[in-house]
Amino acid sequence: MPVLRIRGIALPDGDTVDLYADGDRWTTDPVPGAELVAEGWLLPGLVDAHTHPGMEAPGKPFDVALLRDDLHEHVTAGVTMIRAPGLAGDPPDWFGQDDDVPRAVHAGPWIAQHGQFFDGVGRRGDHAELPQMAAEQAARTGWAKVIADWDATGEALPVDVLRQIVAAVHAVGGRVAVHSQHADGGRAAVQAGVDSLEHGMCLDPAMLPQMAEQGTALTPTLSVITSAMAMISERPDGPRKDWYLGGAMVHGKLAAAAAEAGVTLLAGTDSRPCGRVIDEIRALAEAGVPADQAIGAASWAARAYLGVPGLVEGAPADAVIYDADPRRDLSQLATPRVVLLRGRIPA
Repeated sequence: MPVLRIRGIALPDGDTVDLYADGDRWTTDPVPGAELVAEGWLLPGLVDAHTHPGMEAPGKPFDVALLRDDLHEHVTAGVTMIRAPGLAGDPPDWFGQDDDVPRAVHAGPWIAQHGQFFDGVGRRGDHAELPQMAAEQAARTGWAKVIADWDATGEALPVDVLRQIVAAVHAVGGRVAVHSQHADGGRAAVQAGVDSLEHGMCLDPAMLPQMAEQGTALTPTLSVITSAMAMISERPDGPRKDWYLGGAMVHGKLAAAAAEAGVTLLAGTDSRPCGRVIDEIRALAEAGVPADQAIGAASWAARAYLGVPGLVEGAPADAVIYDADPRRDLSQLATPRVVLLRGRIPA
């Protein structure tokens, strides 16, 4: 099988590079006979940092056949790495490993206090049990996903419980992702020093400087949150409607303010069908996030946050190549010239 070669302007730095796929690693050392497959503007592979492949709908069982189909949808869209902060079950050994699926990190099943989250999904514990549950999960996979609040009613996890969870997970070398869509839950998560805040709807913007300082990332899942507004608007008046619309209407402003404050933004879709990370990039840009930061949230910045380098010597051989600079023309993202995953063009 021939060695593949790409050449062009590598983002985000804008350097002109000539890269060869030495197995699953990039090298700048010329390889005789290498096949030049594309020239253009080079991104180090797209990332969906909040996706739940393999589950048709909340409460449905984990479907391994659907999992592979979902991952193929991601690859078709140029996504070469995903983070799954919550899965319907433990994934098979090939998850994130096979040549035809994106690299992957995951947090296993969701972890929640009793009385919250979707029935039949994830694991439940009382406040005293949650830190150990999260630590055991993170020891297996590197991440634990905790539900800090839920729906328009119910109490958010107290900040002291979240601090214990963070300490327990960090003690085993893991990281904590926290679901929050209420002000109290988001505040507690930030004060506890979680590694990433998922959704973050209704978060007080005054918390953003602390997030930036301590390195708490925000995955706003903006496109799915705002796309539900029309449906929610047609529902009867009540606390849930008021909560959702109140938070969703200003969620784009929150994402833009987070970018301005120096918070690490991660692009995540949290919806079906899979392979829609470009929609999230567009939503972030339309909300006022600078185009380079919106793309970075789904590429180089997300990869760096997840510990995967970009288009440099020795980095994993992933790339998406475009005809023009996607930072100047986001429509380029929908029509990549070539996608490379693990040094090969996916079938």
